[in-house]
Amino acid sequence: MPHYEPWNAERASQIIAQHRHQEGATLPILHALQETFGCVPEAAVPLIAEALNLSRAEIHGTVTFYHDFREEPPGRRVLKLCRAESCQAAGGDALAARAEEKLGVEMGGTTADRRVTLEAVYCLGLCHSSPAALLDHDKVYGMLDERKLDALLKEAQA
Repeated sequence: MPHYEPWNAERASQIIAQHRHQEGATLPILHALQETFGCVPEAAVPLIAEALNLSRAEIHGTVTFYHDFREEPPGRRVLKLCRAESCQAAGGDALAARAEEKLGVEMGGTTADRRVTLEAVYCLGLCHSSPAALLDHDKVYGMLDERKLDALLKEAQA
């Protein structure tokens, strides 16, 4: 699992300065901040806005528009369940509800012990193996059913 630095305005300003002259700098800055801090902290929004001569609302809108940007660091493990049409048609809705119930969080939430963040993803490219999931950005699971999902949830919480 990645190790994130604690929020530091000076470090954030360095990251922003490193990317601010790129064309379309907003997204590279947001990605770099999230890679460093595990999220795009609200305190970073005015720093980015000032550096790019944009409004805070424009930066906030970008952060909230894209599903991959977080305002809080994720749990130790991130479990993404595909919510695209193919996975929904193959029983993904029931599996998503089961995951939410077993973890005690809604989609987009993190368990109280900070072990697992449950997120929706809108296509893993595994339509032939629906329903599908992704654990920690590198472990792909297809043809999920209740038994496989329960095993995956146990793995994520380990």
